[in-house]
Parts: sequence; C-alpha cells; structure tokens
Amino acid sequence: MQQEALSEIAAAQDLDALQQVKTKYVGKKGLITQQLGGLGKLPPEERKARGAEINEVRTAIQAALDEKETALKRAALDAKLASEAIDVTLPGLGLPAGGLHPITRVFDDLIGIYRQMGYAVVEGPEVEEEHYNFEALNVPWYHPARDLQDTFWLEDGRLLRTHTSPMQIRYMVEHEPPLKIVVRGKVYRYEATDATHESMFHQLEGLVVGEGISMSDLKGTIAEMARGLYGASARVRFQPSYYPFVEPGADFAVYWDNPRGESKWLELGGCGMIHPNVFKAVDDLREAAGKDRIYEGMTGFAFGLGPERIAMLKYGIPDIRYFYANDPRVMRQFRGELE
Repeated sequence: MQQEALSEIAAAQDLDALQQVKTKYVGKKGLITQQLGGLGKLPPEERKARGAEINEVRTAIQAALDEKETALKRAALDAKLASEAIDVTLPGLGLPAGGLHPITRVFDDLIGIYRQMGYAVVEGPEVEEEHYNFEALNVPWYHPARDLQDTFWLEDGRLLRTHTSPMQIRYMVEHEPPLKIVVRGKVYRYEATDATHESMFHQLEGLVVGEGISMSDLKGTIAEMARGLYGASARVRFQPSYYPFVEPGADFAVYWDNPRGESKWLELGGCGMIHPNVFKAVDDLREAAGKDRIYEGMTGFAFGLGPERIAMLKYGIPDIRYFYANDPRVMRQFRGELE
C-alpha cells in the first residue's frame, strides 16, 4: 500500500488531484484509517506489532503528501507571478489630471492679492465661544443672529461660528498693533438652501489696525483687490450699511465687464471702520489675561466677502449647491471653463 500511495502522490499534477489521494489513504474513511480501525479484532499479541507497522506507513504517506503539497503550491505561485508580471517597458496609462475647486481658486487669487499688500493669512476655530462670536463684536443679546433659528448651537453652549470675525478678537488679544491680516475659512448659518444660500459657506475677512487708519485706506484696499480680481479697469462703489462691529459701515460693489454678457455692479461684501466697543472688548480680554490695554484709541477697518459669489460670477455657475454636491457629475457642464 505504501508504494502504491507514494506512486499516486508523485503522479498528482495539481492540488485537487493530491487531495483525492490524501482522502483515499488518510481521510476519515481512508485505507489507513480503516486498517487502524480493524486493530481491535486482532489478538493482543499481534495488535501492537500491526499497529506500529500501520503507523509507520501512515507517517511515510503523510510526509510525502506534505512535501508534494508544498511543491505544488510553490509551482502554482510561480505560474501566477509569471502570468501577472508587469512589463515595465510599456508606457504608463494616461490618467486625467485633477483640478482645483473654483472656491479654492478664488481663495488663492484673493490671498495672493492681499499678501502683495503685506497682509498675513490666519485661520481660526470653526467651533466658537459665544463671547467671541457675538458679545466682543458688539452684537447685543437681542440681535436676531443669536436666535436658535439663525445659529447652530451646541449642547455645551458653544456654536458653529456665523462669520470669521471672531478671529479679529482672538488675533488682537494675542498681538499688538499695527497689524494687517486676512482670515479665511468656513462659516455656518441656519439658512434654507437655495440657488444663492447654503448653511455652510466660506468667507475671507480682512482686518487692519494702527494709528491714523481712515476710510480712504479702506476704500483704497478694496479698489486694489477689485483691480487684482477683474483687471485695471475695475471700479468700486460704496453705499452706507449697518454692521454692529463697524461704524461707519458700508457695502461695496465692483463694476465688472462680464465676458459672458451684461456688465453690471456686483455686490461683493461689507466693510467699515472698527467700532470703539470692539477695541474696548479686546482690551478687556487682554486685561483679564494680564496684558496691557493698548487698543482703545486705535483706528482700523475690517471687510468681508464671500468667495462663492465671486466664483459663481467668474465661472458662470448658476447655483451655489453645485459647489457642495457629493456627485462630481454636477460640475461636468462647467469643466471646460474651469480647466
């Protein structure tokens, strides 16, 4: 039996054939197993010798099975590697190159413009304290933005910032004037989504503080930004507006020669001179932190704008929801313009 089994093992060409040989001889109902099961019928004096003989045969067959299995597995692996080998001399596959998101492009344009004017770029926390988001910015308790229907509040009393302005306070508490910064990032407002509104969007906000800063400095800064975005012929228009943290306050618009059609005034954001109450709140926080009161009596201006609006106008995108859709196919119709 041993020689017959060894011959069948040597003749097995694959793992399936080898498994059949293994089942035939050492399986639960195999020939070796059957012989071991019949030992009980032998006289005691023959049982021990016959058992040792059968175990010796089983050991030899099992060793041959293991050796053959190892050889077959190695041969199968070698064949697989040979069939799946990569020809490194072939040219690579041409994959389509990705592109920057329209909002990222606008952010990069704006930040490049302001860096040329000497501004530092900073970012702040999106989960904010109520004091920094409202009170320190001269937004009183009765202001509509502090209502549950206008702001995302967290259970611990914090909130998702409604604007990037809290970073004005945080930066002034930690730094001394003069200073020039722009703050970029996401903001959140509890608004119904439509073609021009979304509950999450982006802002770029600027802050300049020093001695003798005037409204003319603010207007010159906005005009320089407009020329950087829309060319040397861009014009800027200001009209009075109200924001709690500036006095006086204004909205600013840019007249843009739209290459896709009608040219008109485009409202881009709000601005104004820093309200004295904001400087007082900063000094109160500095004093609580053991720092000098240095901002009361200073002058400065702030401005803010939305990159989404600029991107929509620049790239002809009709609906803000295209910016945040999970399905990239919604941007396909604009791909030619964005690349």
